[in-house]
Amino acid sequence: MSGFLKNFVDGYHDLMINKRDTRVDGWLLMSSPFPTLLICACYIYFVKYLGPRLMRDRKPFELRSAIIVYNIIQVVSSIYLVYKGLVHAWLFRYSLRCQPVDYSDDPDELIVAQMCWWYYFCKFTEFLDTIFFVLRKKFDQITNLHVIHHSIMPAAVWWGVKFTPGGHATFFGMLNTFVHIIMYTYYLLAAMGPKYQKYLWWKKHLTTMQMVQFVTVFFHTAQLFFIECNFPKIIAYIMCFNSVMFLSLFSNFYIQAYIKRRRLPAIKKDDDHHDGLNNGLANHSDTSPDKATSRKNSGKEEKERRGVGKMITTIMTNASAACYIGQNGLYQSKDKTKGADSCKSKVNYNGKPNGHLNNHINGQFATQKKNL
Repeated sequence: MSGFLKNFVDGYHDLMINKRDTRVDGWLLMSSPFPTLLICACYIYFVKYLGPRLMRDRKPFELRSAIIVYNIIQVVSSIYLVYKGLVHAWLFRYSLRCQPVDYSDDPDELIVAQMCWWYYFCKFTEFLDTIFFVLRKKFDQITNLHVIHHSIMPAAVWWGVKFTPGGHATFFGMLNTFVHIIMYTYYLLAAMGPKYQKYLWWKKHLTTMQMVQFVTVFFHTAQLFFIECNFPKIIAYIMCFNSVMFLSLFSNFYIQAYIKRRRLPAIKKDDDHHDGLNNGLANHSDTSPDKATSRKNSGKEEKERRGVGKMITTIMTNASAACYIGQNGLYQSKDKTKGADSCKSKVNYNGKPNGHLNNHINGQFATQKKNL
């Protein structure tokens, strides 16, 4: 046990000191992953257990105006991030095939790093999606998939900002933020009242768009396993794993919500029940409480507590895996090559020195997928 703890501590210190991007030193929440993990754990506890208990005997809040303002802010901030990402990176400077991280003080790269941090910060603002569900007593919208997605994203993005705030991985952030523009526009229109319902026929395509996003990110990232590119292979592994995991979960939702539903007898549609698993809110036009919730809460409390424990365990597992990675090496080459010319650097992805790390990574991913 003492040997394990020593390896854990040594790996953590090596990761945080030797592998970090020094440009983000001093940025809010960037000194350690534990504040982010704690915030995510508190979010899970509140939306799955504490919040429903506090609201059990209270009337739902009327939050239509707040939700409209929130959606407008999300749309505007997403447009801004996409614009900055295109102008300073992907429109003229970045390659879709291989884009190493430029750790220099180049003005464009500093802006890209800052946009990565703002993207990370936006993952916390999206917690309001679920908090609004709690305050409006829409507990049936707080699915495990919805909570898993929202809680994993800040923790996962933190590692990217800390070690690779730029380069190949920012493609996912760009694509995801573009999806947010469309998604929160939909939720904004839905929150503005029944007169806009006729314009929301494309609701189910939000889920399709999410699935296309994960497939695109997977193939864009997986190409790094077959070419020489000086980009951290472990980051590519994590991105591919998350893409496959969320594609599977979203696909299952799509089948349950839109394919199997067609085979059932016609039932009253609840326009507020949207893709709760998605990054955002449901159709906010309906503010009526969930009448069945009060009868179900008492029987669900124990199940919810177990679910909270499993989600927190999953998040902490990511922290443990990261410390192992820190001890065994994050980068395929010892130097953080600057500039696009590093595409030409000779990096042996399949060499023996990395074999034990790759085996451990595969084991870690299998364990995490089982936990989920």
